[in-house]
Amino acid sequence: MRIDSPRIRDAQSLLARHFGPTRIARAASLSSPGHDVFLKLETDLPTGSFKVRGAVYALSIKLERDSPRTAAGSLEVVCASTGNHGAAVAYAARLLGARATIFLPVDPNPVKAARIRDLGAGLVESGADLSAAIDAAQEYATRTAAFFLHDASDPDVPVGTATIGAEIVDQVPAVDVIFVPMGDTALIRGVAAAAKQLRPSVRIVGVVAEQAPAYLLSWQRRRGAAETAVVETATCDTIADGLAIRRPLAPNVAAIRELVDDVVMVSEEEMIAAIDLLYAREQVIAEPAGAAATAALLKSPSAAQTSVVLVTGSNIAPDVRRAARLPRA
Repeated sequence: MRIDSPRIRDAQSLLARHFGPTRIARAASLSSPGHDVFLKLETDLPTGSFKVRGAVYALSIKLERDSPRTAAGSLEVVCASTGNHGAAVAYAARLLGARATIFLPVDPNPVKAARIRDLGAGLVESGADLSAAIDAAQEYATRTAAFFLHDASDPDVPVGTATIGAEIVDQVPAVDVIFVPMGDTALIRGVAAAAKQLRPSVRIVGVVAEQAPAYLLSWQRRRGAAETAVVETATCDTIADGLAIRRPLAPNVAAIRELVDDVVMVSEEEMIAAIDLLYAREQVIAEPAGAAATAALLKSPSAAQTSVVLVTGSNIAPDVRRAARLPRA
């Protein structure tokens, strides 16, 4: 479904009832004469991640569409997640009066799992990775007639994330390039759709983890390949759980082929270094996926005059915190 300007404005209006635009700050440590780099700090949002935008918007639209057949209190919403989407759905459910059941892979990020429990959602650990958790959540939703809010395929989630792109162009009108972490692609599809409508010249650079390259490999097939061609990987074993995707969806691959201008792959060590830099020099705490865009900028410096780097999440696991030499939470 096309993400057009009226839908983005609708999402902005709806989300404004619950939280305002996030901050954008010039990063002195990443900037140089003639080249300004700004950090878009999605870590300011409830649950410490951009994911609440899509979850609150999508669940609100679901309740509006089904009303009065489905009262909020009678709706159970289900999702699968490595953590941040799960916490966002739990938050949205509590905010809107629904019940939530969240499926995570076995042995999840303990910080994210604790946040989900604290928000009152049911939590089920199932499967070795996100793909397995998605299968378990889908089976449960089918069996119980719950609403499966699938981050990667729900048409309303990227409308929520599109509000980030609109905010960036409003806050930094001269933006030339935006670096965006690329997990299940709901984020980059929304940001790119909004930013390119408002500023057609802007370039969108996606960022994937070296150990989870499925969407990069699929995006690279865009020349001379069928639109539905996707590349799956056997594993997605990365510290960046928000980027740990091994099974791309064909419609998402087609969308990023149209919207994304370049994709950069970053290593585990490069994300750790970016976490360290953001904390030491910009006083920003970022989890690996949240720091991936910064890692990409450091790896492939942009020649653009004005760059925006998304910092998408701050829910950093204890072992990663230690690796990055951050103080205890």
